[in-house]
Amino acid sequence: MKKQVVLPKYISLLEKMGENIKLARKRRKLTAIQVAERAGIARSTLHLIEKGDASVAMGAYFNVLRVLGLQDDFLKLAEDDVFGRKLQDLELL
Repeated sequence: MKKQVVLPKYISLLEKMGENIKLARKRRKLTAIQVAERAGIARSTLHLIEKGDASVAMGAYFNVLRVLGLQDDFLKLAEDDVFGRKLQDLELL
């Protein structure tokens, strides 16, 4: 599998997302083992997710969010595509 390359200025975004996931787990008083088992992933994969690692499959991130009851947050990705809508509007002119 090809390693994902993320520019350094965007790594902090992934790290923040991982931290948010970790905090959500702790607020629910769930252990890492419980979440990993319920998400169907290895404990080490959950650790990578909570670090915001770009090499983890999007499906694994989704399953962790699902276990935490945050699956609808997944729909917020690219939801407000302001730039894309402007490009679309230009084509209509």
